[in-house]
Amino acid sequence: MKGAFITFEGGEGAGKSTQAKRLTQRLRARGCDVVLTREPGGSAWAERLRTALLTEAGRALDPTEQAMLFAAARADHVDTLIAPALKAGQTVICDRFADSTEAYQGSAGVPTQMLSLLRLVAVGPVMPTLTLILDIAPEDGIARARGREALDPFEKDDLETQAARRAVFLDIAAREPDRCVVFDASLPADRLAEAIWPVVEARLGLAKEG
Repeated sequence: MKGAFITFEGGEGAGKSTQAKRLTQRLRARGCDVVLTREPGGSAWAERLRTALLTEAGRALDPTEQAMLFAAARADHVDTLIAPALKAGQTVICDRFADSTEAYQGSAGVPTQMLSLLRLVAVGPVMPTLTLILDIAPEDGIARARGREALDPFEKDDLETQAARRAVFLDIAAREPDRCVVFDASLPADRLAEAIWPVVEARLGLAKEG
């Protein structure tokens, strides 16, 4: 891969979409060729799966079934968008990726061995260069999420479920410190963006601004 692959991860209401958009804008202003995408989704077929998964019917599926469908969407996303963009030397910024499946479906009981196999099949060698984990207390994140127009079924889960997912994200960060950096997502959006920027700047080898 020639390009850089940056993912945003974290629980509900952490501000991933906002920060992904801000980082995209800032990198483009520095002359970087950036592709902004999301999961589930990012390709035509994966977006159709997103529509199905982020419904009450999708939430009602067994966690193993959910993991398999998320992996199927991810495989298409990687094959049709992410891998070609990286090969072309572009920087890809993705709002959620494989770590979310580990956090959401793994905390719901899907065995680690199955999650590893699904990741191998769906992702292969296309792992992020840098993963920015936006960490926020579940009660604060849900309060933020409720300020939006509508909650998807996963955002409606109880605080105990949200806390279990948060713990997995932090475990991933501890397990892979070379890839993952944790940020305090309770910060105002402007301050959080300023905390994220020097980490990205250093990882991509960009000359410092000013």
